Amino acid sequence: MPQSNFKLYGSRWIMLSVYMLMVAVNQLLWITFAPITGDATIYYVVSDLQIGILSMCFMIVYIVVSIPASWIIDKYGIRTGVGTGAVFTGIFGLLRGFAGTDYNLLLMAQIGIAIGQPFILNAITKLAARWFPIEERATATGLGTLSMYLGILIGITLTPYLTIGSGISGMLYIYGIISIFTAVIFLVLIKERPPTAPCRPDQEERSLVFDGFKQTLRNKDFIWLMVIFFIGLGVFNAVTTWIEDIMRPRGFSATQAGITGGIMIAGGIIGALIIPMLSDHYKKRTPFIIIALAGATLGLTGITFATSYWLLLTSGMVLGFFLLSSGPIGFQYGAEITYPASEGTSNGMLLMMGQISGIAFIFGMDSLKSSLTGSMNNPLTILIGLMVLSILISLRLKESTILRREEDQ
Repeated sequence: MPQSNFKLYGSRWIMLSVYMLMVAVNQLLWITFAPITGDATIYYVVSDLQIGILSMCFMIVYIVVSIPASWIIDKYGIRTGVGTGAVFTGIFGLLRGFAGTDYNLLLMAQIGIAIGQPFILNAITKLAARWFPIEERATATGLGTLSMYLGILIGITLTPYLTIGSGISGMLYIYGIISIFTAVIFLVLIKERPPTAPCRPDQEERSLVFDGFKQTLRNKDFIWLMVIFFIGLGVFNAVTTWIEDIMRPRGFSATQAGITGGIMIAGGIIGALIIPMLSDHYKKRTPFIIIALAGATLGLTGITFATSYWLLLTSGMVLGFFLLSSGPIGFQYGAEITYPASEGTSNGMLLMMGQISGIAFIFGMDSLKSSLTGSMNNPLTILIGLMVLSILISLRLKESTILRREEDQ
């Protein structure tokens, strides 16, 4: 059936925009303390690890909450599912501003925001399937994923300046107001679905999350894809968390490390705009996954061994551009190859892989760094090896059958 028979609604871009805003704010709250670890340890009178836990708790909570969140999204829809995440993000984001110097209250607020995270992130492909035709879904998923990177970038770059100008308490108040305001906007504007579907019935949504687990775990390509996400997202989480510690032994300053991290995220934003659109245009997923992983491996190699600042910045840009652009294509590919399993199921399982590996890689890098110099070259070299393995695995992936059917029509 030709695509012209389906009515597309301009409001799909409004739905995607308010969703992206909610994702960005949630990620901004996650990364808040990463660029001000030193100041935060003094303000709360705690260790570096305790400040790290403020971010790491998001990964731990995600593992616990992801499956229930996916079930609620699939059972009750985007408005209820993502709305739940929006409420948690808004309320607990505001609560951080009232924590003062009480680290325990702050940690409780962080855990509350972390509970909201899977309700928000697990709906990326669900929203794309509800509102967008098949040939726009990788683009929509890419923009949804891009908002994750944008929120992280804003958090990394803006937080130090707000802390200097308003102190940690003032910065948290500002973010709290932003979070509650964003949650209200989302709840007011979001709609569940358009009046008519933008695609054929076989391209619409699927079975509930628990019904989809058997389907996904019996799919060999999806199992390989989970391994790829385990490696790729784990690398991203670990490098982002330890960027300052990676750079310091080579004589780079905290400012240079922060700029490198920002460049990496900026590269990811550009990549998430370009690569998924190319994937949609050519109606191919697997070639772009392979290219993205290969480029990311080159970038990670540069981050590991660069001794000049310009090479470090270039490597950060390359790593971010390719590694972060592989995410939205992978999410959409996973949703397509596991049909009729729900998008929430495939999306949640892939993100969960990254949270598990993120925790393992973060602790692993810390334990394997040089006890004499603090160098992280040894654990980074191991990560390079894992990225090479992910490239080899990606060569085994078969192209999406849904895309092949669409291309044949």
